[in-house]
Amino acid sequence: MKKRPLRTTVIGSYPFPGWLEFACQHLNQFGTSDRNELVEDAVAVAIRDQVQAGLDVITDGEQTRLDFNLSFYGFIEGLELESASPRRFGPPAHDQRGKHTVIDDLRAPRGLGTVEDFQRLVRLAPAGLTLKASVPGPYTLSGRLLPNAQYPDRYALTEALLPIVRAELEALVNAGCREITVDEPSMSCYAHKENTTRFVEIFNRTVEPIVGRCHLSTHLCFGNYKGRAVGLRHYAPMFPAFLDMAVDEIHLEMASREMAELEIIEQITKTKDAAVGIVDVKSYYIETPEDIASRVRACLKYAPTDRLSFAPDCGLSQTARWAAKEKLKSLVEGVRVVQRELKIEC
Repeated sequence: MKKRPLRTTVIGSYPFPGWLEFACQHLNQFGTSDRNELVEDAVAVAIRDQVQAGLDVITDGEQTRLDFNLSFYGFIEGLELESASPRRFGPPAHDQRGKHTVIDDLRAPRGLGTVEDFQRLVRLAPAGLTLKASVPGPYTLSGRLLPNAQYPDRYALTEALLPIVRAELEALVNAGCREITVDEPSMSCYAHKENTTRFVEIFNRTVEPIVGRCHLSTHLCFGNYKGRAVGLRHYAPMFPAFLDMAVDEIHLEMASREMAELEIIEQITKTKDAAVGIVDVKSYYIETPEDIASRVRACLKYAPTDRLSFAPDCGLSQTARWAAKEKLKSLVEGVRVVQRELKIEC
């Protein structure tokens, strides 16, 4: 399903416009039609920025989500949502994201909202681009829930969430989505201390209904809440086990790690595509096109052109919009430099 070698893509999220940030803090002042208009306008802005950058693959920027996964809890029944963060002051970090209390069976009779988001993207995006949807996996979603007598640990919560995510993925494909990323950053963050074979088995059961029906990828990063990582930033503990994930493409965070362990893409691209993160979303240094081209050339030492895509390290939601726009522009320009060198049609 991939249309060209060395394609440019994104993980999923894009910065909110400043006016949307403000509006989200005052939603009680808006009517239903007002809120719908806010969402439409924000998605249109995210699409425009990605199109102007020249990306091959775009998303809706996840403009309907408070975070890449936090808003999904609003669709899940059986939860008592936490009303305030446990820590509000001091340096920003992952412990400022609280956990929700489970009070009943976990269900999502309305789905998780991604089908509606994808349909909006189809309606607003220009023709000819590949449109991607991103969905958090059940293990990652379980991390914000408190175990109880019914679900005594994180794995029990994961098993309860798995059919919900599985049904959402199938609904997305049935709605015509042909490019899906299942985000499981918690798996990559905790691979150094958990059973990686168990992770793979959970992941593969989650995606089983859509394998072979779309270009399916997963994003393995180390966390990016408030621009900060949370996991051991090392890929070695994940491999070779994660090579058994039933995906077409694995996204890797490389730029913020000075391209460390880049050789891992040689293993990956023997059987799958690799989307290499060559834009550092945790830094406000704006990569030049030549920086990007140099990183692409480094990747080509380990993997063939038809197995490689290039993206930012993570979603861009934690990066200021002005910087995100410039970084995406450099990403595309730098990749095109190498495409021209290799006489690949841009």
